[in-house]
Amino acid sequence: MSGKVKQRSTANTAEAATVSVNEKILKECHNLYTDPDNGLVAIGESLGLKLLPPRKKITVMLMGNHSAGKSSFINWYIEEHVQRTGVAIETQGFSFITSGRKRESLTGNATLHLYPHFKALQEIDGVVDYLNTEISTSKQKKFSLVTFIDTPGLVDGDMKYPFDVNQAMLWLGDLCDLIFVFFDPIGQALCKRTLNIVEQLNETHPDRIRFYLSKADEAGHESDRQRVMMQIVQELCKRPGLNKTGFEMPTVYIPNTNKPTRCVNQIEEVCKDIEKTISQTIQNTLNQLERDCEQISTLVDEAIEADNNARSYNFWAKMKGMGLSLFGLFLPVALLMQLLVSSAPRDVMNNLVGENLAETIATFMAPSTAFWETIDDENQLVVLAVVLVMSGLCLILSRFLNQTKPTLQRRSKKVLVEKRNYVNDHVRVQKQRLYSEYLQQSVSDHDL
Repeated sequence: MSGKVKQRSTANTAEAATVSVNEKILKECHNLYTDPDNGLVAIGESLGLKLLPPRKKITVMLMGNHSAGKSSFINWYIEEHVQRTGVAIETQGFSFITSGRKRESLTGNATLHLYPHFKALQEIDGVVDYLNTEISTSKQKKFSLVTFIDTPGLVDGDMKYPFDVNQAMLWLGDLCDLIFVFFDPIGQALCKRTLNIVEQLNETHPDRIRFYLSKADEAGHESDRQRVMMQIVQELCKRPGLNKTGFEMPTVYIPNTNKPTRCVNQIEEVCKDIEKTISQTIQNTLNQLERDCEQISTLVDEAIEADNNARSYNFWAKMKGMGLSLFGLFLPVALLMQLLVSSAPRDVMNNLVGENLAETIATFMAPSTAFWETIDDENQLVVLAVVLVMSGLCLILSRFLNQTKPTLQRRSKKVLVEKRNYVNDHVRVQKQRLYSEYLQQSVSDHDL
């Protein structure tokens, strides 16, 4: 007996350690994005890249007809009576059930502050007034990594909701990781409103939807359950978007030791779906972290390469512009010297620059002087005009070529390099460590 107790205690400890590691991984990944100084979100914004921080928990939305057992399942899963069951449909809205440090209830506005990514819900008239959050301290199963969304019971007929329930559930379905659809065999399981919403959700998120026959222990004999299940499956398969092979609908009900039944209870399959989604979310989060690091590193490399190219372009642009500027200035100076050499008496040149320098200038410019003397007076004016025009064009073209591309300041470039090094040397190392810790759980379980 003591051996069994010890074995069970060891299993519970291992389970608690697993949950603790998974929580730690998702929390650290979230912090790597949201750190105000070196978070990936802030780094991405500085590079014009919008990144979304991963959530610390998965979100599971439960939907179905009124009294389908959604609230009862949540209470069973967390082993705490936080959701009232059998409540009149007129008073129901959307309830977020999550884990926290102390038991507390939040209203609609507080809920949207707690879940900022759900703030768009307030754009649907009336939803905020029928929105609340129940915070539980339960540590049962994987509840610390799950946020449940309990939705209003759906009915057909003249029932009027205080808000557009279809729009709200479709919008929430886009943000949820799992969507559990409970069909009540003794209630309005074939509610058209439920089927319509499920069909629309299946068009965009077929991989998130799971179907369950809830309260299966109350459906009578096995033949009665099979008949009800066949009716539900047939009705679902009539919908084009839901007509698929391999349709599964496990039978689930809340275990009750005081009410024995022969009905097979597959409620543990629901828990396995949650656990599988948590594991997949952790892997997706770590993989996305790697992709975001790679994207940031690539953007920094591209920015540095573009800056280097711009600096190289600016250098050669300045060299070309300077060359044209000097050539443009040299032409009129050379022409002026030619006029002085050709027209000024030798004594004047000797007095201006000295006899030796005057002799050197005369010798250097002898070819151009000979050419200049072959040109008559009228054509000399033309040559003079052409030289001045060429000089002006060279100066104008030098300004055009001297236009530079913007470059990064040395400090800005240094900051970019520091960000890239931080992402490669710190964030990626942390990601590798977290991945190792995550995989180590599976290795340990296998060894056991």
